[in-house]
Amino acid sequence: MIAVFHRQSLGVTGIDAAARFGVGSAALSTLAMLQLLVYAAMQIPVGVLVDRLGSRRMLLAGAAVMALGQLLFAVSADLTTAAAGRVLVGCGDAMTFISVIRVVNVWFPPRRNPLIVQLTGILGQFGAVVSAVPLITSLHAYGWTPTFLWAAGLGGVALVAVAAGLRDRRPERAPAASGVRAAWAEPGTRLGMWTHAATSSSAAAFTLLWGYPYLVQGQGLSPRTAGTLLTALTLLAMACGPLLGHLAGRFPLRRSWMVLTIIGATAGAWTLVLLWPGRAPVWTLGLLMMALATNGPGSVIGFDYARTFNPAERIGVATGIVNGGGFAASMSLIALIGVTMDLQGGYRWAFAVQYPIWLLGAVQVMRYRTRARRRASTPLTPTPAPA
Repeated sequence: MIAVFHRQSLGVTGIDAAARFGVGSAALSTLAMLQLLVYAAMQIPVGVLVDRLGSRRMLLAGAAVMALGQLLFAVSADLTTAAAGRVLVGCGDAMTFISVIRVVNVWFPPRRNPLIVQLTGILGQFGAVVSAVPLITSLHAYGWTPTFLWAAGLGGVALVAVAAGLRDRRPERAPAASGVRAAWAEPGTRLGMWTHAATSSSAAAFTLLWGYPYLVQGQGLSPRTAGTLLTALTLLAMACGPLLGHLAGRFPLRRSWMVLTIIGATAGAWTLVLLWPGRAPVWTLGLLMMALATNGPGSVIGFDYARTFNPAERIGVATGIVNGGGFAASMSLIALIGVTMDLQGGYRWAFAVQYPIWLLGAVQVMRYRTRARRRASTPLTPTPAPA
């Protein structure tokens, strides 16, 4: 929950950050892009370390690094210092989710795993709730530095909680290099990676940076109404999670169709809003929030692929590949939106850059679904759950 709060705290403060540092859209997107770049680049190294050291140590390190990053962001007065703070936030965030996924894989039976991962994601989304209206209210009432100082203090809460409450089984040791190669060679891992990339990038770009400015500047909504819509998106995602987790566990043969449906629904909702002449009515924005709400829970199916197609000793690194691919897509989309904004000066064309990502993701999901099923049907290899 605290990691998600730190991750998304820049998104709802984008307008204030641009004013504080005196930068435009492209430079502002650089802050979010650096955070996601570090997050994505750290996925495989963190996955290897989680497999070797266990979740508890990595969660403690991640909480400390995120707190330091928010502390630096709180006192930053220029873009360079702010960027350093976001880099630390991305680094600590990278240590968190993979470690939590490993805890779930170690402690819960396989049939219940998809649902437990979704419930874990729901708990994490409370951090997104706190990063919306409460953070905006605090920023306008108390200012930049006090708001991000208390945000940094949440890192201390995470440290105490993990130190006092988490038990971790002794990790199984495996050769790191062979684990990375084997995980990448598994078609199910790459199926999970493209699933995560195609389903998560739109909602990630919207919640991490561009959603709040788009709703306020592009659609003319008040800051409170925009924050309410972002909160509604998060609450809807929390409602979708258990349903998709239950369906993924009960109908593993239909997981890829769930993924393709989510991609299509998201593209359809964006098409409606972007083609609407003038400002879109609130009900169309509500439909967009509903579609985006399926993105996060849908991307978690990618981690289920990593689990079912890889042995326990390389779950960490396989999860890192899946997560890294998803956040690389999100990082690219955030940057493309920022550059297009500066070139075209409008949100309509900026958000249109999502369509090639959806198309590529859908094609790759179908491609690696076929390969994963062919591999699963080969008698000489262990038979994982179907795609």
